[in-house]
Amino acid sequence: MIDAELKETIKRELPTYLREDPNFRTFVVDLTRDLYADRAQTTDWFQQAITEMREERARSDRRWEEYLRDREDQKRKWEEQNRKWDENQAELRRMNDALLAMAKKHDRSIGALGARWGLSSEKSFRDALASILEENFGVEVINYNGYDDSGEVFGKPEQIELDVIIKNGLLILCELKSSIDKGGMYLFERKARFYEREHDRQASRLIVISPMIEPKALKVAERLGIDCFGDSIEIERLEP
Repeated sequence: MIDAELKETIKRELPTYLREDPNFRTFVVDLTRDLYADRAQTTDWFQQAITEMREERARSDRRWEEYLRDREDQKRKWEEQNRKWDENQAELRRMNDALLAMAKKHDRSIGALGARWGLSSEKSFRDALASILEENFGVEVINYNGYDDSGEVFGKPEQIELDVIIKNGLLILCELKSSIDKGGMYLFERKARFYEREHDRQASRLIVISPMIEPKALKVAERLGIDCFGDSIEIERLEP
């Protein structure tokens, strides 16, 4: 009981002694020094902990930067693969379009032979050429039909047929045929001039499209300022 009472008395009075008696406080500190770290040890431990935290933070930052660089590299590689894929696909599409164009041109050449020998319709062949012009240039090819009362084109009154394109103020007159000879070239030029007089307007360009143009007809066309093409797909632009 005495020990218990003594302990209670010490616990009750100890705080007061520590506050009011410096010598007693020093005695208690020295007596218990081995039970806790002093200020210098605590400061060293704290500084070490901060240093380790900073080093870990630096390592984490480096790992994050490496991750971002790796991700950027992967992104560039992915974009490069996509670019190559798109280029390959575009090249395949171009090759496919070229093959289709060649096949269609071949079909039109066969159609021209058929039309020339009466095996197929000249109108069907003309419509095929006109369709390509419309698809390539976003225009409408108008089949003009007029009547030459004075007979200046054929030497007697006759129906005049011509293909006309009007685009952005341009007037383009066309002859779309399966074949054309020297006489046909002169005839087209007379029809074009008839149209210009009838409508009081000069054509920006005269064009003949035919897979079968006789050599003599080409010389006539050059002399008359008529542009000649073997197929509609050969025309790069409609403007002069």
